Amino acid sequence: MGSFSIWHWLIVLLIVLLVFGTKKLRNIGSDLGGAVKNFKDAVKDENAKIADKSEESGRTIDAEVKDKENS
Repeated sequence: MGSFSIWHWLIVLLIVLLVFGTKKLRNIGSDLGGAVKNFKDAVKDENAKIADKSEESGRTIDAEVKDKENS
């Protein structure tokens, strides 16, 4: 009952190909790839928004500090 050998994985792959077919597996793969790409783009956009907000807040705080120092 150890780990599976390469022959076990090849048989499982063959059964999956027979059950689903190559066209359906290709569609599943492209759908999954598109979902991952959209997720990465959303994360980049969110990080850019956070960076812009922190940058804007940082400028305001710097201006307030300079005003307090001059007083």
